[in-house]
Amino acid sequence: MKDFVEFVAKGLVDKPEDVQVVEVEGEQGAVLELRVAKEDLGKVIGKQGRTARALRTLLGAASSKAHRRVMLEIVE
Repeated sequence: MKDFVEFVAKGLVDKPEDVQVVEVEGEQGAVLELRVAKEDLGKVIGKQGRTARALRTLLGAASSKAHRRVMLEIVE
């Protein structure tokens, strides 16, 4: 899951070398924390959050197939 989010985020931003994805295990499941350069934050979120919502939808589909609960958090 981590590699998938990193791959998609690197395709969206201008500075792919600044993309970092950290997986944190919690009680409910895993949380993926996505960090990008400050100037690329808008590209990852998208207009009215559409890009972030689409990324979360893809992650939800992939995680349900793997029988895991994984959530995405975009960190500034």
